[in-house]
Amino acid sequence: MKRLAYVIAITAILSLSGCSLPNMIKAAQEQDLTVNPDPLEVHADSVNFEMSANLPVKMLKKGKVYTLKTFYKAGDSEKELESIEFKADDYPNSGEEQPKQSKTFSFPYDESLKSGVIEVQGVASDPKSAKTKETARMEVAPGIITTSKLVESVYYPAYASHGYNNKEELEPVNIDFFFLQGRSDFRYSERTGERGKELEAFIADKNATKSVTVTGTHSPEGTERINSKLAEERAKKIEAFYVKNMKKYDYKGLADSINFIIKPIIDDWTSFKEELDAYEGISSEEKSEYLNVVNGAGSFEEKEKALRGLSNYKKVFNDVYPKLRTAKTEILKIKEKKTDAEISVLAKQITDGSAADSLLTEEELMYAASLTPSLTEKEAIYTAATKKSDSWNSHNNLAAVYIAMAIEDADNAASLAEKAATQLGIANNKEESAEAYANLGSVYLMQGNAQKSYDALSKAGAMGASNDVTKGMNGVKASTEIILAKYADAISSGSSSEEKAQNLFNKGLAQLLNKDFQNAIASFDEAIEKDSNYAIANYAAAVASARAENIDNVVKYMKAAVSANPDLKQMALNDLEFRAYVGNALFSDVLK
Repeated sequence: MKRLAYVIAITAILSLSGCSLPNMIKAAQEQDLTVNPDPLEVHADSVNFEMSANLPVKMLKKGKVYTLKTFYKAGDSEKELESIEFKADDYPNSGEEQPKQSKTFSFPYDESLKSGVIEVQGVASDPKSAKTKETARMEVAPGIITTSKLVESVYYPAYASHGYNNKEELEPVNIDFFFLQGRSDFRYSERTGERGKELEAFIADKNATKSVTVTGTHSPEGTERINSKLAEERAKKIEAFYVKNMKKYDYKGLADSINFIIKPIIDDWTSFKEELDAYEGISSEEKSEYLNVVNGAGSFEEKEKALRGLSNYKKVFNDVYPKLRTAKTEILKIKEKKTDAEISVLAKQITDGSAADSLLTEEELMYAASLTPSLTEKEAIYTAATKKSDSWNSHNNLAAVYIAMAIEDADNAASLAEKAATQLGIANNKEESAEAYANLGSVYLMQGNAQKSYDALSKAGAMGASNDVTKGMNGVKASTEIILAKYADAISSGSSSEEKAQNLFNKGLAQLLNKDFQNAIASFDEAIEKDSNYAIANYAAAVASARAENIDNVVKYMKAAVSANPDLKQMALNDLEFRAYVGNALFSDVLK
């Protein structure tokens, strides 16, 4: 009898265990599963979501385990994701409270996964007997919203400065004439001597001259200062000599364009200090005695009188003072330059081998490239510049041309980007620059490496690029930041970029993805204002309007989008952004 009772007890236990699993599966019909976001979204090439599971009270049975197996299914392909596991022993109060658990999931995105669904399957199991029972698969969230993939890849060719100034430049010509103590006579020896001949030769050459400034000076002793007009009279004597020679060499109307400036210097110690500093006839200690007087208190006359009492005054008087009795003449002549046309012609001859590259300086050759809109001609000129000087900026600018070519020729963009990368490597080996790293940002983005692009652009920004380069590369940076899901950063970069349609679109997209729908629409409107046929900008504005639950704007922008590009109709029909409007008659009419 005891043996029979034991067998009956075991059978009852096994029967009870066998009933627990089906009961758990039956109770699982009341489980509460939520997914966030719903639908799924892709950001930075990953789909991330959180799933929360709330099980019914009393569903878990002692010693049993309930597992939620999770899958993403798209067409014939399927990804098995991680599972959520509930062990009854971990929830001792499951008879009175709902067992709850949340888990974060992630999987890499590719285009084949765009249209799919999250599925879960509940599995009740008994670890001791290894028995299991399963629910049917359940769909819990659709996927995938790909709005972040609307980003426009922006590229920017960052040219380094050619270093050539094509504006008018002035060159100073300085000639000093000396006078006898207390006199303003322009002596024969000065007029016919080396300095006089130099000035007359300059005038005879009819150099294009902007101004002639004559500064009259005097030495500090009383006999010089007693005539307060002495300095001015000396300056005017040089002016008269200049004007006389202009008439001699028949300047005619050219003389009227020259501005004569007379500067009489009275009671000024500056020239004295300069000459004293250069004078080697006395010691530094003795010089200090003179400077202490000059820099000290008292009137000009009192200081001049005090100097007479210093040691070596006679020597200073004889050696230094005569150099102060001058008329300092500074002529600002207009620097002679080749015309833009001459530079362009010579550059073409250099590139085709019919002229030596010595006919243009490196700066002139680099400048020539900026004078032509032809990228082929720019390439030839910068190639010649790399051979002439092998400078970092010539290699950088050749790379910039390849980037510009790649923008215009998408079919050959890969090989052109590789050429640009080669030149940028040479440029940075010679001298790292903001322009080269800005260009690398474009090259890496063309090659599909957003992270390397972002790193290069960040380095360029830290190196202090020019305002134009900064604006240009910020457009590229906004592209990479959207790709990397750095949406707040992309808004900042886009706001500091060039005011062109693509950059305004990307700024709007970053605002949309950052859930700032109204500002996103405003940015899309700005992009559309720049390019009235910008179909994808209208489409994105429709997305922002859908998220803002504004059906009128959804219809308005979608109508404009499909009018510019009818292919967007099918895209909109499959886009989960518009799932709430599929049954709306106004929206449906637009997509017919």
